[in-house]
Amino acid sequence: MGWGVLQDPLMASPPGTATIGAKPTTEDPPVDSIALKRHGDIILQPQPSDSPNDPLNWSPAWKESIMIILAFSSGVTTALGPMVTPGLHVVALKYNVSLDMVSSLIIGFLAFWIGFTTFFTAAGANIWGKRPFFVLSTGLLFISNIWGFFSSSFASLAVMRVVQGIASAPLETLVTSTVSDMFFVHQRGVRLSIWGCMLASGVLLGQVISGYIIQNISFEATFGISALIYIPILVVMYFVVVETTYNGPRGTTIELQEKDSFWSVDTSETETYVQKLRLFRGRLSGESFWKCAYKPIPLIVYPAVLFSTIVYGSYFTWLLTISVLSVTAFSSPPYNLGPAQIGLTNLPLLVVGLIGSPLSGWMADAVVKSMARRNNGIFEPEFRLTLMLIATPLATVGFLGFGISVQNGAPLVWPIVFMSLHSLSVPFASQASLTYVIDCHAKDANQAFVTINFTKAVFTFLATTYANGLYAKMGPRGVFDAIAVVNLAICSLTIPAYVFGKRFRGIIARSKFSQNLSR
Repeated sequence: MGWGVLQDPLMASPPGTATIGAKPTTEDPPVDSIALKRHGDIILQPQPSDSPNDPLNWSPAWKESIMIILAFSSGVTTALGPMVTPGLHVVALKYNVSLDMVSSLIIGFLAFWIGFTTFFTAAGANIWGKRPFFVLSTGLLFISNIWGFFSSSFASLAVMRVVQGIASAPLETLVTSTVSDMFFVHQRGVRLSIWGCMLASGVLLGQVISGYIIQNISFEATFGISALIYIPILVVMYFVVVETTYNGPRGTTIELQEKDSFWSVDTSETETYVQKLRLFRGRLSGESFWKCAYKPIPLIVYPAVLFSTIVYGSYFTWLLTISVLSVTAFSSPPYNLGPAQIGLTNLPLLVVGLIGSPLSGWMADAVVKSMARRNNGIFEPEFRLTLMLIATPLATVGFLGFGISVQNGAPLVWPIVFMSLHSLSVPFASQASLTYVIDCHAKDANQAFVTINFTKAVFTFLATTYANGLYAKMGPRGVFDAIAVVNLAICSLTIPAYVFGKRFRGIIARSKFSQNLSR
């Protein structure tokens, strides 16, 4: 059947295509499916090794603990960017700088340096593991927030945000690849939804809390309270989040392996808890650091990476753009809201985000498993893209409605309703794009997310630098009508990505470019 995904004429199972159902097909290679490890009627992808050191074999409680801690830490770290938005006008008046300058250097700078630093943190994580970067990141974020609390000049704040962006990079980039380290293909959607839920909470709830702090204490106090939050995070990060990188023998793609290769025996001893707490284990990979740092750049030519980069980057940028522009809109007539009230406008967005994140995560797994069962047990990564059927109309209505309602000075409830519709679209678009790229290029997940996050950072930097200026020139309807059109054009890329995605994966797998890049 294929569900509209065109078959590759030269390769029945390009990387990403996997058998997760029990029904063999005539195209399946000669693999004894009875010997394959399963969970119920689901064939596990990737096939775990027999080693207790393999993260795929860790207890569910241990894996979920790591997942929740990393997700929560990412949410708090993501909050550091937009949490200052209710106080943009306060900072502009205090230091006598323009609103665009504050938005660019206090929000945009953070995003840009996160994106830039991910090239190096992802390369380092590939070679030395993820754990040292998670722990060092948390420690630096604690220190940078103390710096922010004691800042007494705009220059000091701007430089602090650069350091904070550098420190934030591991928690922005490495969580998604940690999910692929610990969980099977059919489990990743739900776990990524936990991460997405925390990110949405950070972006939105952070502004609600910071609005009250800024209005009743000071702008700098937001950083002081954030520093206190990072103290327990640093403790649990050190004692719970152990290394998830595993380089032992493991069958990664059943269709492309011979049966005997799945059952290579890892004879290493089981690591003790004290051994797991080591921050540095030496080199886990023989790859060149600089080659790993450069690798995300050429990855942009991979269709799955390019699609995910544009979709995820744009949806995140729109979320932050609406956040920034809503401050301008709601602090002006006829609304005239203060920082605390502006923060409260994010509560409905948070509620729909908390609904949308688990729902999109459940659908990301449930829908593709259902489609795979009806496709003779064959899973295609393109099945993840069906979530864009929900994200696209929600975002379009949200953009158009917000612009029209603010332009006409409609009651406050209407702009908030349309902001909430857009907020609901974000987890569906994020799930579609992130799970898609993980499924297509699991081995290059670290570098792929560098590409995605750097592009997101550039988008965010440009949006926060020019959004208020464009808003003043074009008005709310002009800006958000334009965003709606651009977003529709981006979402339309889902059609060729879905239909031709399998052929694209086959072309990439066979290309000398890909083979040279993997060496």
